[in-house]
Amino acid sequence: MSRSQQWSISAVVFVIAMAILGVFVERATRRTLDAATYQFGYTPDPEGTRAFLATLGNEKFFVQAGADAMEKAKDVDTFLYRYMDKAHRARYGKPFVVGRQLIGDCVSWGAMHAVYCQDAVSWSLGKLPEPPLLPATEPLYGGARVEARGRPGDGAQPYGGYSDGATGFGAAKFLRDFGVIYREVVNGIDLTTYSGERAKEFGAYGCGGKGDLGVMDTLAKRHPCKHVVSIRTWDELAAAIESGYPVTLASSQGFSSTRDKNGIAEASGTWMHQMVAISVRHRKNGSPDDLCLILNSWGPNWNGPKENKFPEDQPDGSFWARRSVVERMLEDAWAIGDTSGFKYRDLDHGGWLQPVPETISYQQAADSLTIGL
Repeated sequence: MSRSQQWSISAVVFVIAMAILGVFVERATRRTLDAATYQFGYTPDPEGTRAFLATLGNEKFFVQAGADAMEKAKDVDTFLYRYMDKAHRARYGKPFVVGRQLIGDCVSWGAMHAVYCQDAVSWSLGKLPEPPLLPATEPLYGGARVEARGRPGDGAQPYGGYSDGATGFGAAKFLRDFGVIYREVVNGIDLTTYSGERAKEFGAYGCGGKGDLGVMDTLAKRHPCKHVVSIRTWDELAAAIESGYPVTLASSQGFSSTRDKNGIAEASGTWMHQMVAISVRHRKNGSPDDLCLILNSWGPNWNGPKENKFPEDQPDGSFWARRSVVERMLEDAWAIGDTSGFKYRDLDHGGWLQPVPETISYQQAADSLTIGL
């Protein structure tokens, strides 16, 4: 074999080796990116869920607390994210774009989105004087891990530990017994933007973090969410959303990372995760199935393709889930009510036929997103 032939073979072997190495590097990089993007953090506690339910007295479930909303529900297709977007434009001057969690604090993100959705609906109905601020996730995460477990909120010790995770009912309990801290400067701490490091600290020391002395707990009680109730059935969930009451969903159910042409993500795998249900569509109204819109907390770019939405203004980072799947996700699910509880509210479902005039485009808002990134 000539030297030139040897060189040719060596070159081919080198190219193949580099290609194989490139595949391994790409896969390793993808795994790293996936680990950074696809954060979970739901820790099931059936016994704790039952204990919390017992504290809700005779109105444990939406069918009881929201009897009026159940009775008057018309099975209207409902898109609560539009209220969130309208409130966000009014408060911040740009469209609502979902943020991205950086640690396993999904429970606080699902609960935060539920509170913001409820506040946005209440503002649209004239029950709040100003467009709402976004709630802060870090105090809610700490509260779900520490105060909701009956541990001191003085920030003296890392009672919650440094592992990630919380229960759905823990967030609901903190909202009921304490309340909401919003994204502003609170007790000298700048909460205007999300911090994964702060979430980790608050998760260990509780709402307010290390050395807080219970101050932030006291401030949270200025904005209580007194009305939280368990959701057990599709009919309860659909009626709650139709009246403007979002529903947190903590479960082990996973989904595909892509949507079909109807915006649907099919059930796939296991996610120990909490998200929030903010819209509903009904088969009898022409939908391909009874569907629930679930808003995630992994930013706007994790699932796609972007054109696969229904309607066209469906938020990026969300997906429609089938009723049969959602019914499996109601093990630790909670509706968030307003100051009056869960009365029927005849929301405006016809005022969204024309797009909201944009002072800044959705893409510009996504590109400049700071909260959650």
